[in-house]
Amino acid sequence: MKMKNLKILVFALFILSNSVHAQSKFENLDVFELQYVRDPQVSPDGNKIVYIRTKMDIMKDGKSSSLWIMNSDGTNHQKLTSLVKNESNPRWSPDGKRISFISNSGDGNGSEIFIYWIDSKQYSSISQLDGSPRSLNWSPDGRNIGFLMFLPEKALQIVTAPRKPKNAKWADKPRITDRLKHESDGSGYMREGFSHIFYISSEGGKPTQVTRENYNHRAFDWKSDSKGFVFSSNYTDEWEYDFRNSELYSINIDGSNLKTLTDRNGPDRGAAISPDGKKIAYLGYDDKVQTYQTSRLYVMDIDGRNKSEIKTNLDRSIASIKWSSDNKGLYFMYDNEGNTKVAYTSLNGKTIKLVDNVGGTTIGRPYGGGSYSVSKHNQIVYTMTSPYNPADLVIYSNGKNTRLTDLNYDLLKGKDLGVINDIWYESSVDGRKIQGWIAKPPGFDPNKKYPLIVENHGGPISNYGDRFSPEILLYSSAGYVVFYPNPRGSTSYGEEFGNLLYRDYPGDDYHDVMDGVDKMIDQGYIDENNLFVTGGSAGGIMTAWIIGKNNRFKASAVIKPVMNWISKTLVADNYFGYAHSRYDGQPWENFNHYWSFSPISLVGNIETPTMVMVGLNDLRTPPSEAKQLYHALKLRKIETIYVEIPGAYHNISNKPSQLITKIDHILYWFNKYRNK
Repeated sequence: MKMKNLKILVFALFILSNSVHAQSKFENLDVFELQYVRDPQVSPDGNKIVYIRTKMDIMKDGKSSSLWIMNSDGTNHQKLTSLVKNESNPRWSPDGKRISFISNSGDGNGSEIFIYWIDSKQYSSISQLDGSPRSLNWSPDGRNIGFLMFLPEKALQIVTAPRKPKNAKWADKPRITDRLKHESDGSGYMREGFSHIFYISSEGGKPTQVTRENYNHRAFDWKSDSKGFVFSSNYTDEWEYDFRNSELYSINIDGSNLKTLTDRNGPDRGAAISPDGKKIAYLGYDDKVQTYQTSRLYVMDIDGRNKSEIKTNLDRSIASIKWSSDNKGLYFMYDNEGNTKVAYTSLNGKTIKLVDNVGGTTIGRPYGGGSYSVSKHNQIVYTMTSPYNPADLVIYSNGKNTRLTDLNYDLLKGKDLGVINDIWYESSVDGRKIQGWIAKPPGFDPNKKYPLIVENHGGPISNYGDRFSPEILLYSSAGYVVFYPNPRGSTSYGEEFGNLLYRDYPGDDYHDVMDGVDKMIDQGYIDENNLFVTGGSAGGIMTAWIIGKNNRFKASAVIKPVMNWISKTLVADNYFGYAHSRYDGQPWENFNHYWSFSPISLVGNIETPTMVMVGLNDLRTPPSEAKQLYHALKLRKIETIYVEIPGAYHNISNKPSQLITKIDHILYWFNKYRNK
């Protein structure tokens, strides 16, 4: 071969190798390399930002969190401390000279409150607590730090066991409860006790307990004179059964002068006191006992008088309210059409949307989330996401967004993540506009035919959006087009839309999903003979419902489903929450109603090869629900397989390896039945 031709060949191979590298796909082990921003806090003067940087730990199969700090222009970006323990909940002192935070070893031995001094760059623990603090909140005068902490109580015992001989090994004592809620998915059996408000000197010392009544105390704010608190709780005798209700209360710092500030049938929460101390803004709604209700914004005088709603006219749930420094309005978050935003409203309801694309802090499926904070000069720092990156840090100032971090640049710069966009279509039920999302695989060619995965979201009171999702990317990287819709019942489209499943679930949301499948086929690049369907939780319910209603799919993966509303309602950790708001009455009062919406009632129709998957510790949709589907399909000799994830609660992919194994098993099952 001539030298000239050899050089051309070598150059061509070089270009090809770099092209291949540049077009590599997102792979399962990439999950362990992901990082993202959480809980960014801008200093009062707007000059510095501290945030939580979360990384995956491939050796411990978990996540680690550390605090990082930078100037608000992105310079001088560095780790805040040399601690190797998990750090969280950073909060600036009112004068901006100190940062409080919580640190723990992650070994279950509790947490402590720390202070970091900006000038000296020194830090130290200021507490010796018997429990784990949360929700740190500086007093306006900077002298104290308020926090919430759980106080355990003596476990219930109804008999006295006989004395056992020395060195004898007897079985463990029985576990006894008389509480309505006694277990919680994600943590298991709940210890007896209540959460209370405490404060501690910002210079360290013995913490002081403020609340003492045996009720659970929730989010609180300091009064402007630093001499008391406003907090949320439910002090009624029937608080366990009246679980949707809560009120706002005020109390002095010494625990005296407890006053009830609100009194209505519905939740009142999230109190934020204006900088001048004259007003309390808060969230809530009048409980109509229905499936979905939007949280609204209210304001009242500091003594509870002159309550009124700030009518933003958004018809969206409002969250995370923060006062402007001039007392003239409030910032807040809300979801609209699958995208999370930050807005500002004046006290007379004039509302301006400021920031889009908040989120990226839930590594898994494309759900909402994220957070923000505001300086005294109205600079907003927030977690920004897109379908192509987890949460990064962005500052909004003078109408301009400036991205300050790109934590996953080295990981994702050479990846072809495909193209993700939304799609709108009409429901065949009533002509409503339905939104969905499409993820196209790397190297997508519109002239080819692709297999389709339908991914149904959980909730169903939730929404998918244009947010980063390793699960979606792993599906599309395997050569599938992914369609993930927001059918009726999804949030971010208004209260009426979200409440369409009231006592009718699953219902017409099934038609919304299938109309979306037809819309996808109409695009021209979907192989109609290569359709697959999956989803978890409410998405598992929808998947089981779909394959019970039609046989259009080559295979399905039903993840952590409810199959039988009668058994689920009386077994799950939230068993008390379904009557009246989801279905009419209790299961024994309206058996046929509950049964008619149970996917197990359709199991005799199923012909679709089905994988069933559940976490062994799932308390929300217990394994007994998944087994009902698997066992029924085995009895009917339908192709099926049952996958149990050891140690997993309802968040079946809480650990990175669990997320990977979930997707790998689903792709194995779909590839088995996929026409090549």
